[in-house]
Amino acid sequence: MDKIRVVGGKALTGSIPISGAKNAALPLMIASLLTDETLTLENLPRLRDVQLLFQILSNHGVDHSIQGKRNGQDEMSGQTVDLSARAIVDTTAPYELVSRMRASFWVIGPLLARMGEARVSLPGGCAIGTRPVDFFIQGLKALGAEIDIERGYAVARAPAGGLIGNRVVFPKVSVGATHTIMMAAALARGETVIENAAREPEVADVARCLVAMGARIEGAGTSTIHIEGVPRLGGARHRVLPDRIETGTYAMAVAMAGGDVVLEGASADLLEAPLETLRQAGAEIDVLNHGIRVRRNGHGIHAVSITTEPYPGFPTDLQAQLMALMTRAKGTSTITETIFENRFMHVQELARLGADIHLDGQTATINGVSTLKGAPVMATDLRASVSLVIAGLAAEGETEVHRVYHLDRGFERLEDKLTRCGAEIERISA
Repeated sequence: MDKIRVVGGKALTGSIPISGAKNAALPLMIASLLTDETLTLENLPRLRDVQLLFQILSNHGVDHSIQGKRNGQDEMSGQTVDLSARAIVDTTAPYELVSRMRASFWVIGPLLARMGEARVSLPGGCAIGTRPVDFFIQGLKALGAEIDIERGYAVARAPAGGLIGNRVVFPKVSVGATHTIMMAAALARGETVIENAAREPEVADVARCLVAMGARIEGAGTSTIHIEGVPRLGGARHRVLPDRIETGTYAMAVAMAGGDVVLEGASADLLEAPLETLRQAGAEIDVLNHGIRVRRNGHGIHAVSITTEPYPGFPTDLQAQLMALMTRAKGTSTITETIFENRFMHVQELARLGADIHLDGQTATINGVSTLKGAPVMATDLRASVSLVIAGLAAEGETEVHRVYHLDRGFERLEDKLTRCGAEIERISA
């Protein structure tokens, strides 16, 4: 099993290209099920989750082809992929595939809307707490679907004539449920109103793609989304927006290691709360026409405290990275996690590097230390794994991060991007 070796103490200088957003890429790929025409996605990241979703969609009959590399294109640029679901050959998403990635459960919406039926395994994914699919099921039932849970599968059937628009109110904000109901409602008869919808930029990006395919959607990116169903959707060409979580991760890596790095293609508008937190911590952030410049000189890191919240608040997907940064801050900081109940599994691993962190329920108190020291550590989930890399960049000596397959789910060529900025980091294959 691969591991990543980091030797700390190297400042980061140069530029890092920001990949397309994983959290938009996956639902955009799933949207290909809604039409029998070709959906072309540009800037699609090369990730393990993307490759797995290709397999899942192929099981339903979706063909994909990766367009050739253009002359002068950076080797780290996103890929352009054609997805064609001319004929849906199977409306079952089996356990052996869905259990490996939670987002694959979202196929239930497009399959139900287009084919009138779907049989989808209940999902798996990162072990960061329960993330029930109740909201998905309640939302689809509001659109007229009959859904039963049978032997670990959600078995759904649309009424004769297809799904019917309705008012859907989520009791709690859910990005996945918002994606799923929005896609299903695009082909429903009549108007659907989603209330307490997720406001994440990725939701708005998927809506823009659906509109390009012929959907009628207003309000995506706000808490209320209006969808007027249409009989069919066509093909489209859409560019995946830049990954705000990858952007924030590398920004925190620069704040941790010191240096001066331009995050090429990043959009500051997508992560205002994390960038403001970094400014408070002592990093200099400049918004450029082509990205974001992050700098930190020899001055220390200031302690800051945050609470994770749905967008536009501080994202849970950057909580572990900020905690790694705060281990070296001057003073005491607190991080309160409100989104997932089991997302502090990286605390024990950071402690192996010398971090001083205390947990009280969903709040972590971090007392900054003057020195971290390299040690073997174990990745427990996607975001926790990259927090250990960030800590390793500033630790004395060598840090080995094990079980890095988690990293490949959400970060495209992380070690290559950091190496080109001067980090001493390498992947070691077992």
